[in-house]
Amino acid sequence: ICVESGSADEIALAAYFKAHGMNYVPVMVEAGGERAAYETAQCDAFTGDLVTLYSQRLLLAAPDDSVVLPEIVAKEPYGPVVLQSDYRWQAVVRWVHFALLDAEELGVTAGSVEAMKQSDNSDVRQLLGADGALGKSLGLDADWAANAIAAVGNYGEIFDRNLGKGSTLQIPRGLNALWTEGGIQFAPSVH
Repeated sequence: ICVESGSADEIALAAYFKAHGMNYVPVMVEAGGERAAYETAQCDAFTGDLVTLYSQRLLLAAPDDSVVLPEIVAKEPYGPVVLQSDYRWQAVVRWVHFALLDAEELGVTAGSVEAMKQSDNSDVRQLLGADGALGKSLGLDADWAANAIAAVGNYGEIFDRNLGKGSTLQIPRGLNALWTEGGIQFAPSVH
């Protein structure tokens, strides 16, 4: 298996194979050299984070001849980064993420925001700013979440468009699915 020498992937790969009682032969390559080594048959497989693997697969001469295996070797979550000292911005970024997850769970999409402001569901109304005061406590307008959802869609819409079934990558949702769909995405209600 081709793996970047000295990387977190090298450590995770060794731990994964040890935990599963399996042997493997690591082929150490320089940073970014995994795909080239794989294509020139220096190894039978290569490793990396999920997005990188799906992206690199598309760059292969014959992408349909290779498959990204479903096994998760290590948890390497992606997320937003903000300055540690900017507490207000941290709160806004965190709550926008939560709102996008809540929108998916509640069935609010980019195209349904305006109509759903009239919903009988109090959670939907609070999310979209028709009720509640979370926006004010964050220093935002009442319709902050509605504006975000209308602009980019809910979490599922964003994932599908950029990484999932609506993208060239075609990455399955897997652990990025909502908790109600077998994934680990969960957020507190926006109210």
